[in-house]
Amino acid sequence: MSIKNLYNEEARAKIKEMAESIDMCMMSTDIDKKPFHSVVMSTKQVDSEGKIWFLSGKSSEHTKNIEKDGHTYLMYSDPGSFKFLNVFGKAHLHDERAKIKELYVKTDDAWFDGPDDPNIVAIHVVPQDVNYWDPKSNKLVSLAKMVVGAITGEQQETIYEGKVEV
Repeated sequence: MSIKNLYNEEARAKIKEMAESIDMCMMSTDIDKKPFHSVVMSTKQVDSEGKIWFLSGKSSEHTKNIEKDGHTYLMYSDPGSFKFLNVFGKAHLHDERAKIKELYVKTDDAWFDGPDDPNIVAIHVVPQDVNYWDPKSNKLVSLAKMVVGAITGEQQETIYEGKVEV
């Protein structure tokens, strides 16, 4: 595994690329408590500042947890492509209709009564500590290198592991 740490613009670009391509993540809140609360969330946007945006119900447990303490942990996983992204950060709630309408898509109708539903709130997470694992090559090349490593006993360079400083 090679280490490739990223900073500033490159870091924000990596968060955007990975979070938006993987899309679904586990959002954990109330992380000081055991067990903490986790829920599946769909990434709506990663803005130019690196903030990760979601839509949620105002009355949800994770939204209530964010109101009490915004410390949040996002776990993105795409095992099929060997991409993983872990984000620890501070979540904030927003009820501005313009931002909600910007983030809202038709498939959100499964949870809400349109973008004007009074129960919708936008959440953005400001990343504070980020780690990622991203393959150096496509899936087939990575798998082939793993097979070679298993046969020869030699470690193969198949994935970048890194820390992102935003």
